[in-house]
Amino acid sequence: MSGARRLTLEWLSGRYAVCRLSDRDSLPGWVAQASAGVFSCSQEHDNKAKQVNAAPLVCVTRTDRELSIVVDESIVPEDVQAERGFVAMRIAGTLDFSAVGILSSLTGALAAAKVPALAISTYDTDVLLVAAAHQQRAVEALKRVANIV
Repeated sequence: MSGARRLTLEWLSGRYAVCRLSDRDSLPGWVAQASAGVFSCSQEHDNKAKQVNAAPLVCVTRTDRELSIVVDESIVPEDVQAERGFVAMRIAGTLDFSAVGILSSLTGALAAAKVPALAISTYDTDVLLVAAAHQQRAVEALKRVANIV
């Protein structure tokens, strides 16, 4: 990325879970609701649902081995296999498909600081998730290669 403009990273609100379901599972209703911006208040005490803004990040990936879902941790049922407690940031703006070395510069800085990360690429940008417990170390490491807002 030498000579390129300095990246700007922006935080996404909320805390996230990375869920693992079987490759044979259908997409759960709670994921579709999160995408549409509908969250149930409390399944035990209130059968109503409230409308909220669509979640800032919902990612569904299916392979021949698993169905993986990244979503706001507050809507993930307790019995779902998941790693919880992630925070997320994305590269502001839109990235060109021909850009080279962007994820490498970010994950390299995190690796040097011993901060594990999960990267998700979308059509427009890249998203990084780190454990909330490592958030401050991640910020310090990423400040060397990006602006953080």
